Amino acid sequence: MPRITTKPLRSVMFVPGNKEDWMRKAPQYGPDALILDLEDSVPEYDKDAARPLVAKMIDELSERGQTLFVRVNRLETGLTGFDLEAVTRPGLYGILLPKVETPADVVEADVLLRYFERKAGIELNTVCIDPGLETASGIRMAYEIAMASDRVAHMGGSGGKGGDTARSVGYRWTLEGKETLYLRSKVLMDSRAAGIQWPISGGWFDIRDLEGLRYWANNLKALGYTGMNLIHPSHVPIVNEIFTPTPEEIAFWQGLLDAMDESRRRGTAAVTYAGDMVDVAHEETAKAMLEMCRSLGLVE
Repeated sequence: MPRITTKPLRSVMFVPGNKEDWMRKAPQYGPDALILDLEDSVPEYDKDAARPLVAKMIDELSERGQTLFVRVNRLETGLTGFDLEAVTRPGLYGILLPKVETPADVVEADVLLRYFERKAGIELNTVCIDPGLETASGIRMAYEIAMASDRVAHMGGSGGKGGDTARSVGYRWTLEGKETLYLRSKVLMDSRAAGIQWPISGGWFDIRDLEGLRYWANNLKALGYTGMNLIHPSHVPIVNEIFTPTPEEIAFWQGLLDAMDESRRRGTAAVTYAGDMVDVAHEETAKAMLEMCRSLGLVE
């Protein structure tokens, strides 16, 4: 079975799953997708009430064209099955499975999703899995985790300030990011090697430092990530801007394809374009970038 079909997502914003008004208002901030959260942002006493509320908002928001994930509770809690039973329905794009440490975690979630997809009467292999790699064990096994199911999508490494990853690995966070460069790069490489087309990172928790966010997002884009998970509406415009190709970039890629077509008419497979020697490898890169632009509605 081929890897599940996904779409480029520049900004994916968390929203607490027990806050109906927040979930209803969240699309107005412009994120490409929302993560309706049933895990950390929902108190234990409110989790049972949050499930039908999130299911209701999947029905409502998907009708408005919003792409939706749900972050379920981690498998060791025993709550994941209850979460998936409630939210697996038409309109659900994917689940964020937290604290994945082994391929077996993904396989278990895959089996549960297959059961609940059948129960909901939707096509099998519809819902993707974004495995949260928040421990040293999960990061070390990133490739094997990505290959555990064809549902795995958008997987990435974050390395934010504080939190589970910092505690597990033991790094001391800096804006420069040298201490997390390896883990972000490793998970990215493993994701790409597994065929994940649109890897997403995250890890920015300072609501007020927008210039720091801009620096961090540009750094992630330079590494090869195509989007970020976010925690605050004020972060969405900046991240969308950074991960959206500019008109100049689009014109460059289109011009490169034209130049390669012209070179073939002259009987060659390489050409000087914008001062550089380009060939088929550069052409394939330009085609991939224009495919993303089409998915984002930037070109026809």
